[in-house]
Amino acid sequence: MQVYAELEAALFEGRLFPGQRLKIRDLAAAMGVSETPVREAIMQLVRTGALRMETARAITVAGLTLAQYLELRTIRFELEGLAVEEAARRATREEIDALAAAHEQLMAAEAAHDAAAANKANWAFHGGLYRAARMPQLMEIINTIWHRNGPMHALHYPDAPPTYPGRHRHLDILDALRAADPAAARAALRADLVEGGANLVRLLAEREAKGSAPAPGKKR
Repeated sequence: MQVYAELEAALFEGRLFPGQRLKIRDLAAAMGVSETPVREAIMQLVRTGALRMETARAITVAGLTLAQYLELRTIRFELEGLAVEEAARRATREEIDALAAAHEQLMAAEAAHDAAAANKANWAFHGGLYRAARMPQLMEIINTIWHRNGPMHALHYPDAPPTYPGRHRHLDILDALRAADPAAARAALRADLVEGGANLVRLLAEREAKGSAPAPGKKR
């Protein structure tokens, strides 16, 4: 389970990028374990669609076409929207403070142009937000979606940085949690997904228009 959790965290935090090739032997050495638990974890992630296995030696991180990204975003509106509504009802002051701290870490990482730290902080915010709903079955489904969505965040910096026409929507989410306002929390989450991912949508559209591989390849 620890190997699976480490690989899952790498997907959530955008440390594995679309098209990246993974080698079981290298992963086992890096984690200090045998190849067997790594192989088992990889097969679990192949089943969720996070990884692709064309042959026993050709394992890559799955990407998303523009159409797939938008379809998943539509699903996320509903599932993550439900989670944030419940979080608005149930989140404790300590949980909200932790989310605010994660957002501050995100802002600091973006200011320092530290992509790895920014993506990690972004997942700390979103993951903590959805866990605050106290709906473990829903969280399992959201995690599976983030297996596919997380690696796309590796493209945010520097290719498609998240931008907002006004206030950062994380701040609106935090305000809604503090006010225990489920409707406002859902609306702010939806706006965050649309506005924060707008540059990524444009990047995917441009790549597909140029005939690039539908799933993004190399991380720059």
